[in-house]
Amino acid sequence: MESESDQQPTGDRPAKLWTGGERAYDPEDLVMATGADPTPERVEKARQLIEKEGPEVIERYLP
Repeated sequence: MESESDQQPTGDRPAKLWTGGERAYDPEDLVMATGADPTPERVEKARQLIEKEGPEVIERYLP
């Protein structure tokens, strides 16, 4: 069970940190994982890459 302090952001930190296993990621997440800004062209290329290679493609860019 989460305590109230787990749900409240502290300073600049978000209330929750996602590691990727808790929810699916979208093409914008993939673009940002590469260190690039999510432009419409990059997001579209990322969407196509996810379709072609599957959701595990993000593992290339994560530590």
